Amino acid sequence: MFRRLAACTILALSVAGCGALKDALGSHVEVAARAGARELTSQDLADMMVGAQMPPQKELANAVATLWVNYHLLAHAAGRSDTLGDARTADEAMWAQIAQRKLQKLQTEIMSAQKPLDAAQYEKAYADGDLLAARHILFLADQNQMSPAQIDSVRRVANNVRRQVTPANFVAMVARYSGDPGSKDAGGEYVWPNPQIPAMVPEFEQGTRALKPGEISDPIQTAYGFHIIMRETYPEAKSRFDSVYTAIAAQKAESTWMASVENGSNVKVKSEATTTVRAMLANLDAFRTDRTVLATSRSVDLRASRVANWIAAFPPQMQIRQQLQQQPDSVLPQFVKSLMRNELLLRSADSAKLVLDSAEVEQVRGAFRSSVQQSMGGLGILPSQLADSAEAAGGRAALAAARIDSFFAKLLKNEVQFVDISEPVSLALRSKYEGRVNESGLDRAVTLATELKAKADSAASAALPQSEVPMPGAAPPPDTPRP
Repeated sequence: MFRRLAACTILALSVAGCGALKDALGSHVEVAARAGARELTSQDLADMMVGAQMPPQKELANAVATLWVNYHLLAHAAGRSDTLGDARTADEAMWAQIAQRKLQKLQTEIMSAQKPLDAAQYEKAYADGDLLAARHILFLADQNQMSPAQIDSVRRVANNVRRQVTPANFVAMVARYSGDPGSKDAGGEYVWPNPQIPAMVPEFEQGTRALKPGEISDPIQTAYGFHIIMRETYPEAKSRFDSVYTAIAAQKAESTWMASVENGSNVKVKSEATTTVRAMLANLDAFRTDRTVLATSRSVDLRASRVANWIAAFPPQMQIRQQLQQQPDSVLPQFVKSLMRNELLLRSADSAKLVLDSAEVEQVRGAFRSSVQQSMGGLGILPSQLADSAEAAGGRAALAAARIDSFFAKLLKNEVQFVDISEPVSLALRSKYEGRVNESGLDRAVTLATELKAKADSAASAALPQSEVPMPGAAPPPDTPRP
């Protein structure tokens, strides 16, 4: 859990706006999005998608409209010489980063409260086989790529090497013969089960368990080839074994403590959570202000809006939305429960009065301000860049909007490099200024884009020259002699 939270270095988009804006957008099907006083019509959005040769899909329409809103809200702020630099704005926008740091402090507190392991526990765990430690020499022989004769040849080589191997020369023989890049530089050594490496194939694990510490196996065949395995004695494996065992013991302690927090809080996931999260994954922004309770506990309720923020807090490379969309419904309540656990842990951190020190606070705020500067600079709308060309506030705002329109048109043609608006910056913009994507407007844009694409495809087909060779069964062209 803490490792997942440590990965959350950016924040989600958040749709803000007053009720009047929401009502206006909801009743105006021809408006796909608004940012301040600017308006993106459904027709304009459809034209953009067709011009960029995008498939007429709502997900893509939403992505384009959301980016348009982000860019124009940033231009709106720049035109007002607002670089979002005040402390409150930064702190609210960077909630995920602040939460991450609090939970890291909580983790340290939990670990410091644990009774340290003694040497006898490590040796007993090794003797009991709680973790296995072994070195191996791999002779590659992929059954899907090699013939039986070739595999037999590799087997003979492995058998010949086995006759030469001893505990004293095993590491040297690994360096000379092993085809396993994952362990060769470590003398062929693995310690498992280990969260950092995949589980071993059954034949390898069974072959290791059949050995007494210090023994060497005959070649054992797996899907990878033939392995000569040496099960190490505890003194030989001590360094790496103790390190891995300590990490696993710490994970177990964390899990036990977190389970006690969850069980003591009487967490219950609502029956409608699965349907809501499934809809949320299709359109996260639509749930930014949704107050529906998806899970309860003794101390806090988890609402749809908070779930949306947690989902968006995962780094893009984790593709959490795509992963969840592919999961069966039975997984989604467990995911909601894990988010409730996050909330409970944050409550525990607050109860323990765990806060960021002044240096950490400044580091978080500095990262936010840097993100704003990078985005504005990349789009050419820093207040200093606008002041060079326009003196009055109205002139700067118009210039910023014009630069965004120009940049956006070039971006859709792949003529300029994409400029990212980070999630914290987007959240700050939408909390200060009115900006929203309109669901019905997106639907209309997709319909228009579909019609435009169909017309374009039909026109392109009609413009193609007719073949002079009749298709089988087709009537010959006029004046074409029949055989």
